[in-house]
Amino acid sequence: MKVIEDILLKRTSVRRYERDKIEPEKLDLIYRAIANTPTSYNGQQYSVIAIEDQSKKELLYEIIGQKQIKTSAVFLVFCVDFNKVSVLAKAKKLDVPRIQDKMDGVMIGLIDAALAMQNAVTAAQSLGLGSCCIGYTRTANPARVAEILQLPEGVFVACGLSIGYPRETPDLKPKQPLSLLIHKEHYRTDDMTKELEEYDRAIHEYNSCRTGTKTDNDWCAHMLDYYREALKYDMEGYLKAQGFNLKIE
Repeated sequence: MKVIEDILLKRTSVRRYERDKIEPEKLDLIYRAIANTPTSYNGQQYSVIAIEDQSKKELLYEIIGQKQIKTSAVFLVFCVDFNKVSVLAKAKKLDVPRIQDKMDGVMIGLIDAALAMQNAVTAAQSLGLGSCCIGYTRTANPARVAEILQLPEGVFVACGLSIGYPRETPDLKPKQPLSLLIHKEHYRTDDMTKELEEYDRAIHEYNSCRTGTKTDNDWCAHMLDYYREALKYDMEGYLKAQGFNLKIE
């Protein structure tokens, strides 16, 4: 098993995998790491759908368009889940407050699911496996994915995670320097422009020189393009269809 420094500081997103299956004991460790995720009030407002069936992975690939879904050994779909507590509350004849209709409720579930996914990434990395977080699982065709996964009311997809034995060793992507990420005592009040420009150039250089597909993308313009595309997603409509009637006043 790898040391924690390598697990956390040398992690890369792996999109190409060998055909080998993951041993049951390794999957069990990943699942137990997911189960031990810290969550708000121990509420565990998340569930994970593990997909190993190749036909279902290929069906999801056709919708989401990310090849690592169909080539992974297992594809995990992390979901926000307010269904389980509702089921038990009804059995105990308890009223269920509609926390999922408030932004804080949605955030609680998303944070729980995101922490669970990070636990899975860390566990997989420690076992010599590769992984890749796939946000398009949430946005590509939410209604169709919900149908395939048979998501009940009170449950929606947060993110997907492909896992398998790596068939590639991607270059380590530059991250923002600690001076931009870690603010001491309060948010920085000085001008960060120069440091941000330097990071923008570092990303452009990485993308133009990295192993595999090369692009001329920088950080800033590329992210703004993503934001423009994301404005087209009807996530509010999807959440409403799954029983989350957000009330923003």
